[in-house]
Amino acid sequence: MKNDNIIQTKSYVFAIRIVKLAAYIREEKKEFVLTKQLLRSGTSIGANIEEGLGGQSEKDFYAKLCVAYKEARETHYWIRLLRDTNYLTETESNSILADCDELLKIIGSILKTMKSKLNS
Repeated sequence: MKNDNIIQTKSYVFAIRIVKLAAYIREEKKEFVLTKQLLRSGTSIGANIEEGLGGQSEKDFYAKLCVAYKEARETHYWIRLLRDTNYLTETESNSILADCDELLKIIGSILKTMKSKLNS
């Protein structure tokens, strides 16, 4: 993995956190349904970014990043739901929500730049 691609690196590190968080919730809280959704969407962000980086065109890259953005929104939802149903404490959820917010901002910024570039 390239170390100079911030979104690639951050999405990969985020996916690792999601995998560990899902394992914690399954083991400690015995919750499996919501955790499976969290695991799918949270790891999909980086997978779609990777696909976009390997895309055949700028339009392909843009499309994959749109999917990554939607997956990040979904992940944000599942984390909040797990917090608000007491599977995660406020403290446990704050850091990972902040990371998810950061991913949303970075991906959103890339999408804005790409959209204006593609429309030119």
